[in-house]
This record gives sequence, structure tokens and C-alpha cells, in this order.
Amino acid sequence: MNLNQLDSFQWLSSIPVTESQKCDPASEKADVVILGAGPAGLVLGNLLHDRGIDCTILERSTRANLETRARAGFLAPNTVRTLDRHGLADGLKRHGEEHGSCEFRTEGGRFRLDYRELGRGEPHTVYPQQALVTDLLARYLDNGGRIRFETEALAVQDADGPEPAVTARGADGRPTRWRARYVAGCDGWRGAARRSLPPGAVRRHHRDHGISWLGLLAEAPPSLDAVGYAVHPRGFAGHMARTPEVTRYYLQCEPGTDPDSWTDERIWTELELRMRAGEYGPLHRGPILERTLIDLRSDVLEPLRHGSLLLAGDAASLISPSAAKGANLAVLEAELLARALIDALAHGDQAGLDAYSAGCLSSIWRAQEFSHWMIRLLHGTPGADGAETLFLDALRDSRLESLRTSRTQQDWFAEHYVGL
Repeated sequence: MNLNQLDSFQWLSSIPVTESQKCDPASEKADVVILGAGPAGLVLGNLLHDRGIDCTILERSTRANLETRARAGFLAPNTVRTLDRHGLADGLKRHGEEHGSCEFRTEGGRFRLDYRELGRGEPHTVYPQQALVTDLLARYLDNGGRIRFETEALAVQDADGPEPAVTARGADGRPTRWRARYVAGCDGWRGAARRSLPPGAVRRHHRDHGISWLGLLAEAPPSLDAVGYAVHPRGFAGHMARTPEVTRYYLQCEPGTDPDSWTDERIWTELELRMRAGEYGPLHRGPILERTLIDLRSDVLEPLRHGSLLLAGDAASLISPSAAKGANLAVLEAELLARALIDALAHGDQAGLDAYSAGCLSSIWRAQEFSHWMIRLLHGTPGADGAETLFLDALRDSRLESLRTSRTQQDWFAEHYVGL
């Protein structure tokens, strides 16, 4: 038992015991217990349920919170194909918008890449993640899938045995216990799945890039018909359309910044300055609906399997939002994991589970490499001294110039920007 598991048991033992609770925690069973109802958990749940696999999703949030929580919105072509192949793309086909261009604004001017016409000639589909989650939830529940909202997974025990267990706190505050044949950890990088891994079970690759963004959601129509990347001496600014009425913005800020210390007026003034609105046209203003602090970090666990516990989504790897890969990796991993679990449970074939980690990590590291390249393209280097800053900034400017002028570089960018 590791320390995190011990903490979970101490929490269970600290609950006041009533007459109705003088027994072991309520115990339930499923072939697969899925922790987390984000894109990875919901895609996995739908695919397993469609094939008759007994599964249950444990989700600590309410359904209303899941359906309104704003997250990423750029879906790669392969992600759209995957969802469509499994009948999970009805909403995004009706309401998603194809997007195929981005604009860079720098001290040397601006340039646009129509990446739909470069590389493999494929666009993104813009579809807010909360809308995708709403679709996946509705389909899962309408088809009779089991989910326990407001149920927080606390620990996974016996993952190296034939019957792992999940201890959780139910919606009523009581402890519950789930027995399973497999546990799918789709509950994020701070979730119970990661916390329950015993020391030495995995190798962790971690990098804190030393860069923070304010993640902003504005009730304002997009100001560009492209994704906007502004490289400015005061820091990076980004513009990403979400809907005709709502736009996602990013502002580089000091690590540890309190998002609430930025007023709407300060935000818009800084956005207009960094995006050079005076030169290229004003931004459409509106109320700031959401402000959060985003620390750019990369984090990968290897392998993604420990016995009967398998990781997907942010539990498997955390990637910076600089390249819009997080939700796309989650869908890719969920499909691979579903296929492997179906083979194991329905046919007794373990080959897919044995190959799952290596199959995912190949795509994860390619996505991490491109994300790291984007970070270096859009930012200065934190902690560098004066002379080093000048040198590294000059390298960044050279990368931007190559991207502006070299068709080979543009094709490489387009292929990696939309691909996995």
C-alpha cells in the first residue's frame, strides 16, 4: 500500500459512523470501472457499452458542471474520423465549423498560413469540448450506460491482482467500493489513478516550462477569421474562435498571477496592445466570462499500464495547450484502450492490452515534441540573462521567418499542427 492509498483509508476511517454505516463500504461490481467523464472516459464508456461490456463511470462532478465547463475546442481530422466511425460525431457534424488558417503577428509584421492547403491538406474542426462532452454523455445515458455523478474516486487497490478495487466517496457522502476486472484511469493528472500507482511502477517525465497564461473566455464574437498568435515583447497573446458569440483568448502572465487581479479593462487593453489592434484592426470587446491561470507543463508517465490499471487522457500525459493536442490524444487513447479491453474481455486476447502503452506513447511523444516546438516559437526563454535572451529571441525570430518563407517548413507545420 502506498502513502496515497493509506491517506484514502484514513479518510474513510474518519467518517462518523452511524447505525446504518456499521458495516463495510457498499460494494458494487463491473468488468471495467472508468474513473472520470471527460472525453477519454466518455469515449471509452460508449465504445465498451456498445459492445456489451459491463462498465461504470465514476465522476466527481455534476452533470451540469460537465456540460458547461469550458475547455479546448480544436478537433484534429483523425479525431473527427474516429468519433464518426463509432457514431459519436452527430453533434459536431451538425454544429462544428471547419477551420484551416492561422495568423502570426510579430514585430516584423504579420503573415498567415492556410494550413488546410498545406501538408496533408486537412483542417481542424472547431467544436467546444463541453458540447462534445454533452453529446457523449447523452448518448451513453440514452443507451443505458451506468454513471455515478458526484462520486469521487479516492484510490485504486490491488491493481496488480486479478480483481482490482476502487474506493470512492458517493454522492451521499458515504464510502463506496467497486470491484472490477480492469480500471481505466481517465481522471486527470491529479486523479486517484495516478495517485494509486506504487513507487517505482512507472517512470515520470516532467517539465515545467516556466511560462503561465491567463486563459480567458470572452462573450464577444471572434475578431479574426483565423487562429491568432501574437509574439510581443510584453509576452504572448492568442485568439481562438469558439462560437459566433464566444472567443477564447490567452495572455502570457507572470507565474503565480491571481487571475481575478486582472480587470476586464486591463485584459482588453493588453490584448489590443499585444495583438497590435492599432495596426491590424480592433478586437470585438465583451464581458470576460472566465479567467483561469494555466501553467505550461508537460508530463508523461511510462508505461501507461500497471497490472489491471490503465491510464488514458490527462492521467497518461499532460500537454501544454500551445498545440491543441490534449483532447485529441484522449480520444485516440480511448479508442485503443476500448479495442484492447474488448479483445481481452470478449475473446480472452491480451495482445492489445500488452501493446496499449507503447502504441499510445508513440503518439504522445510526437505531440509533446510539437508542443515544445510551439512553446519555443511563441515565447521568450524564462530565466535567461540579457545576452542569452537576445540570442534565444533571435533564434525564435529566425524560426518565425522560416515559417513565413519556407514551403517545406509550412508543410511540416501543417502536418504536425492538425495531426497525431
